[in-house]
Amino acid sequence: MSKPSAPRREADNEAKAVLRAVRISPRKLDLVAATIRGKRAATAVNELTFSKKRIARDVKKALNSAIANAENNHNLDVDRLVVAEASVGKGLVMKRFQTRGRGRAAGIVKPFAHLTIVVRERAEAEDK
Repeated sequence: MSKPSAPRREADNEAKAVLRAVRISPRKLDLVAATIRGKRAATAVNELTFSKKRIARDVKKALNSAIANAENNHNLDVDRLVVAEASVGKGLVMKRFQTRGRGRAAGIVKPFAHLTIVVRERAEAEDK
C-alpha cells in the first residue's frame, strides 16, 4: 500500500517547468528571467531567441517545456498563455581554489541556480 498522491499545487489553468542545477549565478539568471515575467508566452520565446545572454538558451528550453506541459498535460490553449511566474533560486556552490604566489591560495566559488517557470492561461475576457 502506497501513500496517496499529493494534490496538485498549481491551479487548473497553470502549468510549470523546473530547471535545476544550472551552472550560472542566480543573480545573472534572474536578469534573464525578469525580461519574460508577465509577458505572453510567444513574446517571451521571441525575446529569449534573440537575447545575447548565454543562459537565454536554457531559459528558452524551460519555457518551451512549460508551454508543452500546458498543451499536452493540462489541455490549455497555447495562444492564451502568459508567463505568470519566473522565479530563480540558489543552488549548491562548488568551492575550488587557485594557487597564488608565496604559497597562498585564493577561493573560487562556482554557483548553481534553479529556475521555475509557471505559465497561466488567461480568460477570454482578459484577451480583449
